[in-house]
Amino acid sequence: MKLINRYTVIAFVAGAGLMAGIGAVAAQMGMASMHHGMMMDASATPAQVSAHIDHVLKHLYVELDATPAQQAQIAPLVQQAVTDLLPLRSQLQADHEQFVQALTQSSVDRNSLEAARTAHLQLADQASKRIVQLIGDVGNVLTPTQRQALVNHLQQMHGHGATASGTTGQ
Repeated sequence: MKLINRYTVIAFVAGAGLMAGIGAVAAQMGMASMHHGMMMDASATPAQVSAHIDHVLKHLYVELDATPAQQAQIAPLVQQAVTDLLPLRSQLQADHEQFVQALTQSSVDRNSLEAARTAHLQLADQASKRIVQLIGDVGNVLTPTQRQALVNHLQQMHGHGATASGTTGQ
């Protein structure tokens, strides 16, 4: 029984890690990211998030040497993705609270743990699909050179140290 409990906890933690990874990708595409020491928190209003996205995109445009026409296409794509993804944050928090409550009862509520795990994985899948859609949409706007610059930028942000040739090393 203890082994099953461990696997349940490990599965939930792995799911949380997956969401964190998705969050990191989303952050690099303009969602609630840390930039110049500023991190959008859960209490940020939609207007604050939108303003922050605009700020992050301005820096990304410079990094990619995006034309005004490309900027006009990318901004609404990113803003719509953020609008689509923000509600997942509260759902994720509710699933986490369900997991904690199930685990802290006098006896472990396995059905609630499983329900929280399933809901968590569904959210991760939903977020992942939306982020991949955004990446594809933005990729269609960029030139191959700009897409490589975006990949290099993302790798550097994640400590992979990409070079202009697309290889890694520092």
